[in-house]
Amino acid sequence: MSFIDSSPPGGLAPGASGAPSSSAPRLLVVGCGGIGGIVAAHLVEQGHDVTAFTTNPVIADAINAAGFRVRGEASPGTVRGRAVRELGPDTRPFDYVLLATQPPQVEEAARGVVAHLAPTGAMICLQNGLCEERVARIAGPERTLGAIVAWGASMVEPGVYDRTSSGGFVLGRLDGAGDPRLHELARILEAIGPTTVTDNLAGARWSKLAINCAISSLGTIGGDRLGALLRHRFVRRLALEIMTETVQVSRAAGVRLEKVAGTLDLDWIALTDAERSAAGSPGLFAKHALLLAVGARYRRMRSSMLAAIERGRPPAVDFLNGEVATRGAAFDVATPINAAVREEVLAIAARRNKPGLPLLRALFDRTRDLVGVPPSAPPRAAGSPGGDARRDPGGTAG
Repeated sequence: MSFIDSSPPGGLAPGASGAPSSSAPRLLVVGCGGIGGIVAAHLVEQGHDVTAFTTNPVIADAINAAGFRVRGEASPGTVRGRAVRELGPDTRPFDYVLLATQPPQVEEAARGVVAHLAPTGAMICLQNGLCEERVARIAGPERTLGAIVAWGASMVEPGVYDRTSSGGFVLGRLDGAGDPRLHELARILEAIGPTTVTDNLAGARWSKLAINCAISSLGTIGGDRLGALLRHRFVRRLALEIMTETVQVSRAAGVRLEKVAGTLDLDWIALTDAERSAAGSPGLFAKHALLLAVGARYRRMRSSMLAAIERGRPPAVDFLNGEVATRGAAFDVATPINAAVREEVLAIAARRNKPGLPLLRALFDRTRDLVGVPPSAPPRAAGSPGGDARRDPGGTAG
């Protein structure tokens, strides 16, 4: 079944500037997967003028039959709402278009709805990675904003959503300029989680990129939730190496990194030259401890790339580890671990490898000669305890 939004035409007065409208802004959420579905559910619950848009007929039918069914952190429960699969030619312009697709679909999604964006409206990138640059080429730099999502979610089945961690948003423009639309949008999104505005979106984006390159990609290869994976010391070591390479590329690009969610300092967590070759040190101990804490806090988080692969969709690895490797090559910064991770994720997507802890351990062993530390001992038998340096065979690698 197809649904066409044919709201009566209307919109902004000619020459309007600043915030999109003095009346309630019209919102379009593009994509009703984990993030988009929960965003749409909260906005509908709060009574905003919001349209949820998905090209997936199964998801649209499920939402239209039973509403947005949300569980987990700060869940609104079941929210009766409607999803459309088409936007009619008479659809009134939207002040804010929240792009909630996976990164591989973001440009196609932006091109598909840009005609429905108000002249002084904005598209907002909710994706991980550095998607604002891509969307700006479609909508224009002045009509492109970024929203870093600091919480996790998954779609358990069509129309059923699980918010796996708490958190909010960081909003900004790539050029760092002030913009009244950012503050209006922050007030709207506050119902979903704490929302702040930054004048250094690039710095926050690169910090989140470093985290996603580690967490999402290792979650895809390991095939498990974050809490279970980060209990293993060798997984934490891989995460540190991935983040370190990403930080080095960001520095070469002249980016001033920002803390993520006010707590995770990527400049600090990046390994020093001494730590990269040491078997252990107080600094390494502290960094491992921090990742253990992250794993505990976000223990239910599951990789969205793994979910995409399971649904037969391309993973976003070229927007994460692939982006780091490409930009690293441009700045002559070596990124062998990110490159190896990219290849492993693509092998999983091609069904050549099966995700799991043994595959992650094999990746760790295979990359030891790339970082100047000795290989680990053979993996323990399935079900063996792991997690600290004494019991986890990867422990000696720091």
